[in-house]
Parts: sequence; structure tokens; C-alpha cells
Amino acid sequence: MDRTFQVDLRGVVDLLSHHLYGSPRVYVRELLQNAVDAITARRASEPDAPARVMVEPPELTGDGTLRVHDTGIGLTEAQVHELLATIGRSSKRDELGFSRHEFLGQFGIGLLSCFLVADEIRVVTRHRDQPTVLWTGWSDGRYAVALAPADQQRAETGTTVTLVPRRDADQWLGTPTVVELARLYGSLLPVDVRVGDTPTTAGPPPWPTRPDAPLDRPALVRYAERTLGFTPFDVLPLAVPEAGLTGVAFILPTPVNPAARAGHRVHLKRMLLTEQADGLLPDWAFFAQCVVDATELRPTASRESLYEDTLLAATREALGDQVRGWLVRLAQHAPRRLAEFLQVHHLGVKALALHDDEMLRLVDQWWPMDTNVGALTLAEFRQLHGLIRYAASLDEFRQLAAVAAAQDLAVVNGGYTYDTELIERLPTVDRSVLIERLEPSDLTTRFDTLDPQAELALRPFLTGAQRALERLGCEVVVRAYDPVSLPALYLVSRSAAFNDQLAASRDKADELWGGVLDALAASAPPDRPQLVLNHRNPLVRRVTTLTDQELVGLAVEALYGQALLLGHHPIRAADAALLNSSFLGLLGRAVPDGSEA
Repeated sequence: MDRTFQVDLRGVVDLLSHHLYGSPRVYVRELLQNAVDAITARRASEPDAPARVMVEPPELTGDGTLRVHDTGIGLTEAQVHELLATIGRSSKRDELGFSRHEFLGQFGIGLLSCFLVADEIRVVTRHRDQPTVLWTGWSDGRYAVALAPADQQRAETGTTVTLVPRRDADQWLGTPTVVELARLYGSLLPVDVRVGDTPTTAGPPPWPTRPDAPLDRPALVRYAERTLGFTPFDVLPLAVPEAGLTGVAFILPTPVNPAARAGHRVHLKRMLLTEQADGLLPDWAFFAQCVVDATELRPTASRESLYEDTLLAATREALGDQVRGWLVRLAQHAPRRLAEFLQVHHLGVKALALHDDEMLRLVDQWWPMDTNVGALTLAEFRQLHGLIRYAASLDEFRQLAAVAAAQDLAVVNGGYTYDTELIERLPTVDRSVLIERLEPSDLTTRFDTLDPQAELALRPFLTGAQRALERLGCEVVVRAYDPVSLPALYLVSRSAAFNDQLAASRDKADELWGGVLDALAASAPPDRPQLVLNHRNPLVRRVTTLTDQELVGLAVEALYGQALLLGHHPIRAADAALLNSSFLGLLGRAVPDGSEA
């Protein structure tokens, strides 16, 4: 048998008024919303009807209550029963013959937000020549409807809402607070809103609301300074007709964390919805903060954020295109200004360039990257050196850049955020671009080998040197290369690094995974790191002439440790132990034993 839900009205009122909204301050917004909707409804049939909202805080009413008067269409007794007593029915909509999008409100529950600050709400309303009706609601879920007594009759069409404050909510109804909140939410409303004698509306939005209207940049800069607290790097107009959206994007003047999205200031039909809207711009556009007004975007039930739907997704894409277009125009017409922008917000542009060909071309032409021959754009680097040879990590670049430069090998540092990905994506938009990741073998092939006689003379030394480093899995070779001041270079190819990782993982793995790693190790090409000693370095030449094998071992171990440190290589436990023992060993050989003195 079908049954009807039993609803605890007291619980519903508590749920909606105390848990739907984020702060008690929204009660001012909801009161203004209802008043503006009523005025909009009346002006549809009476275009010359007055458009005024008067708020009287307790300091003016004298009885501790707050009153809001409007010159809207008012309600009949039947409409009061139908609309104010039915939670969830959108007020002043189809019942009054108007389509949904003409009004600010969407859910018919806004009046309940007043229970955040009030124990009792009284609505005195008159519709044209109909009798004045009094609706009284209490926070426990009760309500009463009656014809207004003689002393509460309205002389003209409109509505007065009276709030009897809760005992702990007096601070929300004080004049300074109400003025502040009325200005916050309603400064752009197309009606005259006053708190006592204080006007709180400031006229139309400061940005163009028509495509042919000029952009008043100085006024918008002042607006950003006053409202958002910063002087923008630039201002660009925004418009999405499908969403009824107009507004501006303020480009932030200082770097920001890409993960910390800028909160956007969103108005719906000129009523402030939120100062912290998320999802209005694509994630990559974190360098822009928007202030917009829209007529077609949908708010959530609490009217404190935007509802994620296909229209919001399309709006986000359209706004992203407009921000991207601004960047392209800067590249074409104001390259110096673009360079200034990139110095501040290059991460956002590079993030966009990962997926956008036009932005990738912009980065290619305008963003200077770190190289071992100075800061150059990728376009400049190609022009000077042809092939783009790059190090894929910051450590790789630090380890090899200086030596590569000494061998006339130009290298781009791809270790910063997105740089390697952008370099590797370049050939997809320009097939003439040649790229190559730097390998240590690129350097060793440019080093000079020794003549056979010198090579033969070094064999005893190399045997002792290899014995000293064998336990570390490192091969010792001698080559001649620049710079002469560098005695040794530690080189690790990618295959050698992979083998080291396999060995480290094998030591920690259980029997099952150990077998898997052993199989991988067996299939990996044999390759070991190299310690390349520089035969042009005077210290190395002296070390190679040593005949004391213990001293040869200590010297080679010390050169190995220095090469690790100079190349910014990670220091393993075995490396640290070797550094310590070689240092103490050399110190012991240098300082005579006191007993021998």
C-alpha cells in the first residue's frame, strides 16, 4: 500500500536554515533577492513602477526588529498560502506568469535563511487593490496567515519583511553590518537599495555590458584596487552570450601557486553570488581573476557557488579561449609586455602549451630557457645550434652542462616544470625541429683518447684504480678533455642508472619479487657508471705516476668522491663511507705518526 512521507517541518527548517548556507550573512542577500524579484515582476506590467528597497535596522525601527520594505508586486492571500507555506516551490515564478530566468531566486527557500538570525519572520504584503495579508513564521516550523490588522495595512503595493532576531544574532542586524552586507551583495543591483538614509547600490557594472562599448581601463583598475586589493597587470573584457555573461579578467601582478586557484567574483543578474567561485576558468589560467555577471548560469541550492553543468563547461572553455587570445595578441603586438608577463606567470602559459599548439609556438618564440650557453628561447637556440639537445632533469643538467660547454656542446636545461615535455612536443607542431636527449656518451665521444704509448704506461695505475672502485661497480677510464681544472667526471648512462635501481630494489624485495627483478636484470644491457679522469689536469697526471698502490687507491677514491659532489650526484651509504675513509687515509699519510717524531 502506498503511503505519504511524514515530514518534520521543524527539522526541515533547521536543516535548510542552519546547514544549507555557509554563513548567517546570506540572509541579507536572500532578502534583497526576494525584493528585487518582486520589483521585476511588477515592472513587467507596470514599467514605470518605483524600484526601491528600504532596509531599517533595529536602530531605526526602535523595537529591536529589522524591516525590509520593497515596492514590488506583492502577494494575494492565496499566493501567500501557496508560496510562503510550501517549502521548495519557487516563489513568484509560473504562478505570476513569468519565465524562470527573469528572477534572481531559483528554489523558493531563500526566506528560510532568515531563520539563521531570527526566531520569527513577519511578511506584510499587498498585491495591487487586494487586502493586505500578514504571514508569520516561527523557527519551530509553525506559521499563521491572516488579513493584516488596521495598524499594519500597506497603503501601496509591495511587501514588508520583519525579522525578530534570535538572542545570539543581534550583531548580524546592526546598521554597520547590514550596510556592509547590502553593499557586498547588492552594489550592482538595478534598483535603489538604502539602509536607512545610506545608499548601497553603485549603479551598473564598471565593465562593458555590450560588445560595442569601450573598456574604461582606469576605472576598472580602480575597481580592482578597491574591491580585490591589487593593481592588475592587465585587464581584458569577457563575454559569453550563451550564458548571458559579461565581465572582465584581471591578470594578477605577482606569481601565484598554480594549485591555489584564484577565487572569482560572480554575480547572477547583478546580485553577488560568491567571491570564491571555482571552475569559471580552465585550471591553467590561474594567473587571472574574474569578475563577471551572468543571467543563464545556474547556482547551487545555497546560491553560494555555480552548478556544474554543460553550460558552465562551455562557458569555461569560451573564457579560456578569450584569455588565450589575449596572450596571442600580446605576442603579436606587444612582445615586451608579453616578456614581462611571462617573467611572472610562465607556469600557466607552459601548462597551456602542453595541450595547445598556439601557446606552444608562443613559448617557443618568447620564453627564454636555461642553457649552458646562456638564457635563450628555443627558437633562438635552434637558430644558433640547429639540434635541440636537452637534459631532462635539473640534476642531469648540473652534472653535465659545464663539461658539455667545454666540448662546444650546447644543452638546454629541461629540468624545470614542463620544459622537457614542451621540448618533446615541439616536433609535433613543426616537423623541421630536431631534438635529442643528452646522454653521457655524447660527452665521452668528444673526449680525446690518449696516444698508445701513454695508454700503455698507465696500465699499472688503471689496474690499481679499478681495484679501488670495483666494489662500487664503477669503471675507471682516462681521457683528455676540457676544462683542464676539472680532474674527474662521474658519468651514469640511463641504462646504468636503471641497473643501479634494479640492484637497490632487489636488495629490498622478497623472494617472489626478487625473482622478477633478477629476470629484468638479466635482460638489461650490461653497463656501468664511469669515473673519467682528466689527463690534462695536473693533479691527475701526478696521481697516475704514483707507485704506492695504497696511495693510488686513496687518491682515486678521493677523486671519485669529489666527482660525485661536483656533479650533484646522490651520495649512497657506501659512497659516504668511501669519502670518509679516503679522507682519513690521505690525512693519515700526510700527517706523520707522533711516535715516529
